[in-house]
Amino acid sequence: MTSTRILAIRHGETPWNVDTRIQGHTDIGLNEEGQWQAQQLAKALAAEDIDAVYASDLSRAFNTAQAIAASHQLNVTKLPGLRERHLGHFQGQTWAEIETHHPEDASRWRKREPDWTPQGGGESLVMLNQRIASLAHEIAAQHLGQHIVWVTHGGVLDILYRLATGQSLQAPRTWSLRNTAINRLLWTPEGLQLVGWADERHLDNKEAREENSA
Repeated sequence: MTSTRILAIRHGETPWNVDTRIQGHTDIGLNEEGQWQAQQLAKALAAEDIDAVYASDLSRAFNTAQAIAASHQLNVTKLPGLRERHLGHFQGQTWAEIETHHPEDASRWRKREPDWTPQGGGESLVMLNQRIASLAHEIAAQHLGQHIVWVTHGGVLDILYRLATGQSLQAPRTWSLRNTAINRLLWTPEGLQLVGWADERHLDNKEAREENSA
């Protein structure tokens, strides 16, 4: 076999997601909704053949991945390379605070300037793209003929979508990046291909939500 099937999934919801506070490399755990999302995700994938589970080492991604791995009797392999984009001094601030206190940087961020690098150790989009493209090739090449899971972050998934569809780094985002939505990719030595994106049906299970809150 010369291809690898990939399930690329964003972590469950966190308190900072709700607050629109930038997380980046800050380690923020799942909230109650995020834990519920992770369990629903695990149920949705329980019948699929999965050979390996990888996750960012940040707890919001790792704990989401653990829910999937547990139902398949697998361990989660931590990969710091699957971390969110490092957003430097933006981390810990809300969108509104960034707009107020850093208007010039906020404008460059909104315009998706590829080489703009946030102060405080941040990554540019070019740097993030290089990191994810390299890691995707490295890991997928180890699992030819297999089906693997990557639990990661919104910025990483954005890059994976662009790599699979040929969208430029500056193209406006028109695709969903909802927490725990199921995204399917196919990797070959020639690159990534998009198979399916933003399957959210497991999050519409109202009976399961009511049972969880009872």
